[in-house]
Amino acid sequence: MEVDKVSFYPLLLDILTDISEAHFVAFDLELSGVPTKQARSGKDGKPTLQERYLETKAAAERYQILQIGLTCVEQDIENQKYVLKPYNFELSPLIEESRLDIERIFSFQSGAAEFLLKTGFNLSVPFERGVPYLSRLETTEAREKYAKRQDRSAIPDLQIKPTETESLAFLERVRTEINKWRDSRDFDALNYINISAVDLSELTEDDVVPELSRYEKRLVHQLVRAEYPELISIGKRSVVQIIPLDPEHEARIAEGRKRDVEERINRQKGFRWIIEALHGSEITDIDLRECARDPVTGEAVFADMDAYKAQFHRAQNLMRNNPKIMVGHNCFLDLVYIYRTFVGELPDTVEGFQELLHAYWPTIIDTKYMSTHNCGDINPVSALDQIAAQLSEQPLPTLEIDPEHKKYKEEGALHEAGFDSFLTAQIAVRLSSKLEKDGSYVDLGPVTPTMNGTLLDGDMTPTMSSLSLTSSSTEDDSEPAELPEIPFVPSVQGGKWKRRGDPSLGPQDPNDPFAADPRDLKHRHIDPEATRKGRVFEGGMPGWGSDFWRVYGNRLRVFGTEEAMCVLDGSGGLADGEDGVDGGVGI
Repeated sequence: MEVDKVSFYPLLLDILTDISEAHFVAFDLELSGVPTKQARSGKDGKPTLQERYLETKAAAERYQILQIGLTCVEQDIENQKYVLKPYNFELSPLIEESRLDIERIFSFQSGAAEFLLKTGFNLSVPFERGVPYLSRLETTEAREKYAKRQDRSAIPDLQIKPTETESLAFLERVRTEINKWRDSRDFDALNYINISAVDLSELTEDDVVPELSRYEKRLVHQLVRAEYPELISIGKRSVVQIIPLDPEHEARIAEGRKRDVEERINRQKGFRWIIEALHGSEITDIDLRECARDPVTGEAVFADMDAYKAQFHRAQNLMRNNPKIMVGHNCFLDLVYIYRTFVGELPDTVEGFQELLHAYWPTIIDTKYMSTHNCGDINPVSALDQIAAQLSEQPLPTLEIDPEHKKYKEEGALHEAGFDSFLTAQIAVRLSSKLEKDGSYVDLGPVTPTMNGTLLDGDMTPTMSSLSLTSSSTEDDSEPAELPEIPFVPSVQGGKWKRRGDPSLGPQDPNDPFAADPRDLKHRHIDPEATRKGRVFEGGMPGWGSDFWRVYGNRLRVFGTEEAMCVLDGSGGLADGEDGVDGGVGI
């Protein structure tokens, strides 16, 4: 489903509902630029994970997210299937609420722009139709700048030299007019005085009254602030109006201004409401009146606000303090960009980033890591479309596209963020079910697998053109290739399924029930919460509390670095096959 700035708020309640009911949410990004490779200090010319992170951090601070894809995956226990709801969001780099006094600087990388154009991406769409956003850092900055503007004592005074006779004369005239008005009998009857650029008593009826310059206005405000605490000055178009100070009236005005700023901030937040919902944060400041609009024209429509509030509060109650399980493909870079764009400044070390990201989203799944677990020192082919194609004929679990999200049912759109998140969701469901069923772990053995009795050489990843749940294709009129009759093998040649332990996890506690063969555990699919609510069905994904996700959860594949992966659960970042990793999914 396409979402732009016109349809965003009209669709927001449904989007929040889908997030609240999702078993997990898959994501993908399209960017205005990617990291530039720098000189390497690591062995064999490979960068360390820290070096790769710094490259990615620099790119995230410079370039812009242009498109975000989210696919909400609902686990339908009763009908034993998964329902996919893909969204494609255009994201605007512009700050539409200009009065927030926020400037955003971003860049386009020529290579990235060329790639996007080749895939059919319209670079004008983010600027014309993109959904606005405001990061947490920018929100704080907007509030601080507003508070500073309201603090009159923080305004620096203009220093007038004795030689600036005209300015001194102007101030003396203003001072005389204020004193005369304040001390006259008209003070109570006429509760204001207008200060003009000239003495009005010296003008004739035919004379045109000149406007005060910005410099003169500032001198008047400065004079009142310094010498007349019982008065207040108000800037008008051509004059400065001075009135008696009414503390209660001023408090109401200040409250109204603050409310106006908060409303502007909330409107500009836009897509960050989605990020906060995914994080489980409070989103009660959403103005539901903005949702009562036509999704095509943006015009206000009649709506049952009680029904809107009921739907919103139900979704909010499900999401509050309940970060969603996030699933990406090769998503280390995406997560750095997401954090920088919507949350705040990135730390200087990858360890600091791991800690912050894990605190924000305790459970992140990388389908790239799932498909290349224990792959050795030769990186297997593991492109998103190839893995999705290889798994597309797997009969179980059953996957369906929600009828309201039919854009990708008949035709794919590779490198569109919504479609790529859609493929990622399919892989997460099918591959986790497949890996768990076949034993969960991959062991490097001496036997080379065969395809129809023939030894495999080189790339062992079969491909096909069909990418979606049914007949999706990236090319029109293409015929799907015949799938080889072998199980999915996300490893190098010689890989076979292993049913006990895992070299990347280190020694296990023999008293730990998860140290046993996962296939022998009756609750291999089921965590306690899932058991109580009956959320898991045979052939479905492993339960989030199972030992399966101890292996595959919170590990991001980062090929091309010495470490080859990034561990988010605090267990360190050792490469595949090294000792000492003992972490788990943060659930």
